[in-house]
Amino acid sequence: MGPLEGLRVLDLSSVLMGPYASQNLADNGAEVIKVEAPSGDLIREITPARSHGMGAMYLNSNRSKQSIVLNLKTPQGREAVLRMVEECDVVLTNVRPRKMDRLGLTWEALRTANPKVIYCALVGFDQNGPYAGRPAYDDLIQGGVCIPYLFQRAGQKPAYVPAAICDRSVGMSAVNAILAAVIERHKSGQGQKVEVPMFETMLSMILADHLGGLTFTPPLDNGGYKRHLSPDRKPYKTKDGYVCALIYNDGHWERFFHELGRPDMPKADPRYASFAARMTHIDEVYAELGEMMKTRTTAEWMDLFDRADVPALPMHSFESVLEDPHLSAIEFFEDVEHPTEGPIRQMAVPTKFSRTPANPDRLAPRMGADGAKILAQMGFSSDEVNALERSGAVTLTEKG
Repeated sequence: MGPLEGLRVLDLSSVLMGPYASQNLADNGAEVIKVEAPSGDLIREITPARSHGMGAMYLNSNRSKQSIVLNLKTPQGREAVLRMVEECDVVLTNVRPRKMDRLGLTWEALRTANPKVIYCALVGFDQNGPYAGRPAYDDLIQGGVCIPYLFQRAGQKPAYVPAAICDRSVGMSAVNAILAAVIERHKSGQGQKVEVPMFETMLSMILADHLGGLTFTPPLDNGGYKRHLSPDRKPYKTKDGYVCALIYNDGHWERFFHELGRPDMPKADPRYASFAARMTHIDEVYAELGEMMKTRTTAEWMDLFDRADVPALPMHSFESVLEDPHLSAIEFFEDVEHPTEGPIRQMAVPTKFSRTPANPDRLAPRMGADGAKILAQMGFSSDEVNALERSGAVTLTEKG
C-alpha cells in the first residue's frame, strides 16, 4: 500500500506544481482527493489526447488520485470542503492566498474545522514581500532565479530550460515540507500552515551553485560556477551522434588518457595535472575534449568510457530513451490499460522501499469520476449529496 498509507490529502491545486506534489504523495500510498472546479483543471486541455480533458500531461501528473468536482464559489461548496477538511490530514493548494481568502477558505477557517490539519500553500513569492500578490508561472520564475542569465553567461542567448523545472522542483520541495509537518504533528498533536514559495525555493537551489564569490563580503568575483558556465559544457558530438560524459576527478582523467594510449598526458600538460588546474583552464579543456570526441563513434566512446570507469551516457531522444537497456531491464516504462483512454505508457515510481513498496494501481481519473464515493466516505448522506447536486455545488459524473 506504500509508506504513506493512512495519510489523506485534500488537493485543491491545479495545473502542475501542486498536482505533481500530490501525485508523489499518492504514488507513495497517500489517499489523495483531487478537487476540481466545474471548468476542470486547465492541464487536462494540454494535448496530445485521445479524448477531451484527458491530455498526456494531465495523465502523467495525476495518477493515483480520486476526483471530485466542487464549485467552491457557492456557499454549499465551501461548506462541503470544510466538512471534508475535518476528515483530512493535509490540504494542498496553489491558489493565490487572496483568492483563497475570497472563497472563505482561510487558514483560520481550515484550522477551526480541523485543528490537526496541515495546510500547505504553494505560493509564487514569500508573502511578506512586495511580490506577495503577483501571479507566478514557471517561465517567470526561471527568469527571476537567473536561469536565462546562466545561458547568457555561458555565451548563448538567454533561454528557458524547455521543461517545467520550477513547477516540478518546487512541487518536490512541497512534499518535503508536508512530510516534515506530518512528523512534527506526531510530537505536538497540532496542525500548522506551511508556505512553499516558488521564487525563493528555486533561487536557493540555483545560487547554491552560482553565488560563488558573491558569497563573501566584499565579493571575490561576480558569481557563477565556472565549469557549469563553460561554453563547451555540452553533449559531445561524435562521428555518428552525441555522448554525454563527465571526466571529472584525477582518476577519471588518468584512466581516460591510459585508454587513449597517452598515459603521460596529465604530467606533460600542466592544464590537466590537477582538479584546480583543470578548473582554471576549463574552457580550453572542454574545447579540446570536444574536438577529440569527433574522431570516434558513440559506441566506440561508450566502450572506452566503460573500460575507464568514466561516467557517460549516450544523448537520448524522447523515442530512444524508451529503448534504453537499463530502463528496459528494470521495467521503468509499463504499458497499462486505462479504463477510458485505452493503452497508455506510464513510468514507475523511482524510489524503492524494501517493506512498503510504492505500487500505483490507480490511473489518472476522468473529471469528477469519484465524487459520489468520496462524499459517502466523508459521511454525507444520500439526501445531502442530492442537495449539493441540486444547488450546483457538486457535479457528479458517476452516481456510484
